[in-house]
Amino acid sequence: MTALRFLQAYPPALLDQVRHLIAEDRLGDYLAQRYPSRHEVQSDKALYAYTMALKQEHLRNAPGIDKVLYDNRLDVVQRALGLHTAVSRMHGGKLKAKKEIRVASLFKDAAPEFLKMIVVHELAHLKEFEHNKAFYKLCEHMLPGYHQLEFDLRLYLTWRELQGGRSDS
Repeated sequence: MTALRFLQAYPPALLDQVRHLIAEDRLGDYLAQRYPSRHEVQSDKALYAYTMALKQEHLRNAPGIDKVLYDNRLDVVQRALGLHTAVSRMHGGKLKAKKEIRVASLFKDAAPEFLKMIVVHELAHLKEFEHNKAFYKLCEHMLPGYHQLEFDLRLYLTWRELQGGRSDS
């Protein structure tokens, strides 16, 4: 039986369907058919602009973001696909907080839908810190179909793991 560590919270019947796709070596084909293209947001500067456009569209009143970048140190093993941080420093006798969003580098080669899902997820943390009902409602508001994309992203991560980390499909 295939261990599906990225999909553990899903119902057994759904996991059986995924195992069936894996057993028939069709998971990669399913993903390639559903998400055939790759996005063009390749630099940190482009990722910052992309993130700020989404923020402006959906979260105008949320706190500002000082830095957005791809981070090759974020590890899927530790379940960090994206990261939002607030770095506080003393500056001229005042405490300054800088907000950062880091996106795992593996998303440079992913479908545009997956990149958007990760960015929306991290942006939602500007308003809702916990993964609660309000958080997921905000994600769904910013990106209709968010839950399906999160599931498909988990399928993509499972497929990558089965391929030994390669993403050529």
